[in-house]
Amino acid sequence: MIERVRPLLTPWRVLVALLLTVAAVIVTARFAFGLGSVTNLSDETPWGIWVGFDILAGIGLAAGGFIMAAVVYVFGVERYRPLVRMSILTALIGYLLFITGLILEIGRPWNIWRCIVNHNFHSPLFEIAWCVMLYTTVLLLEFSQSVWERLGWHRVERVLHRFLIPLVIIGALLSTLHQSTLGTLFTIVPHKLHPLWYSPILPVHFFLSCLAAGLAMICFEAFLSWRFLGHPPRMDLLPNLARMMALILVVYFVFRLEDLALRDALTEAFRLGMPALLFWLENLLFVIIPVAVVLRAARRMTTNHLFWASFCAVFGFIMHRFNVAVSGMQLIHPTGYFPTWQELVISLALIALGFVAAGLAVHYLPITRPGGADASAGHIGTYRLPWRRPVIGAPETAAEEEGS
Repeated sequence: MIERVRPLLTPWRVLVALLLTVAAVIVTARFAFGLGSVTNLSDETPWGIWVGFDILAGIGLAAGGFIMAAVVYVFGVERYRPLVRMSILTALIGYLLFITGLILEIGRPWNIWRCIVNHNFHSPLFEIAWCVMLYTTVLLLEFSQSVWERLGWHRVERVLHRFLIPLVIIGALLSTLHQSTLGTLFTIVPHKLHPLWYSPILPVHFFLSCLAAGLAMICFEAFLSWRFLGHPPRMDLLPNLARMMALILVVYFVFRLEDLALRDALTEAFRLGMPALLFWLENLLFVIIPVAVVLRAARRMTTNHLFWASFCAVFGFIMHRFNVAVSGMQLIHPTGYFPTWQELVISLALIALGFVAAGLAVHYLPITRPGGADASAGHIGTYRLPWRRPVIGAPETAAEEEGS
C-alpha cells in the first residue's frame, strides 16, 4: 500500500507562517517603541490579556507535567508511563511560552536577570521567578531523556536516569510552590478585585484549579495529537484521568462556594449583572459541564465524552484565570481596557508556536513511543472525534460510539 505524502504547503501551515510573520513585526515594534505602541496597557491597567491568558492560564495548563511525572516515577504507577513524555513535553512548551510572554509583557525585560542577585524574600514575584527558572531547568533535564535516546547517547541517558526520581520530586515541589503563589499576587489587592474572585486563600484556589486543568490538558492534547499528528489517544488510560479531574473539580467548587459563603460574598453570585454572569459562565465551562459529562459516562466513557469534558474544562480554566487577572478588576475599577489586535495576535502566535514545537518534537523524538515500545498497544476497534469520520485504532466499537 502506498503511503500518502502530505504536501509541504497546507492551509494550516500557510496560516501559521503568516501569523508568526505578523507577530514578529509586532514584537519588533514593541521593543522599539514600548508597550504603549502595541497594547492598551497603562498605569491604571498594567496587566491585560498577556498576563491573564498567556501567563496565568498557560502555567496552570502545564501542571500535567509534574502530576504525571510524580504518578509514574515517584508513586510507581507504571501503567501511565506512556503519557509521561507527552505531559512533560507539554509542560516544557508551556513554561517556555510563559517565559516568552513574560519578556514581552514586562516594561524593561532586559532587567529580568536582577531577580537572581536582588533577593526580595517578601515578594511573591521573587519566589515565582526562582521557582519558574528552577522548574524549567528540571523540565529540560527530564525531557532530555528523549533527546539522548534519539541520538543514541545511552550512557548519558543512564546517568540521568539515576537522578530522575530526585529531579521529579524537586520539580513537583517547585511547581506546587509557584502555582499557588500566582494566586498570592492577587491577595494584595483586596479592594481592586471583585469579591467573586478575590479571596485571602486564593493560592489554594489556584493550586486546586491547576491540578484539574493539568489533567484536562493531558486529555485534550491527546485529541489534538490525533487530529494533527495521527496518534490515537490512549482510551485505556485517559478516562481515569478524566474521573480524577472531575473529583478535583467537585472539591474545588465546593471549597470555593464555602469560601464565598464565609466571606458573605455568595449573594454576589445571584445578583443580576455582569459579575454573576461571568462567574456562572466560568463555572459552567470549568466545573458543571465536565463533571456532568464524566458522571454521565461513569460506566463507559467514549471519546466524545472525553473530548467535551476536557475541552470545556480547559477553556473554563482559561476564563477563570482571565477573570481574576482582568475582568474581576475591570468590574471594580473600570479603565476601559480592551486588548488591541496586536495583543490578540501575539497570544495566538504563542499558541501556534506551541503547536509547531510539539509537532516537531513528536515527529523527530521518541515521545509517544519511548524506548521503542508500542505506545499504541491496546488500541482496537473504531472510534471518532466530533469533527472526523471513524478511524481504525481504539478500544471502542463503532456501535458503542454511536450509542453514546
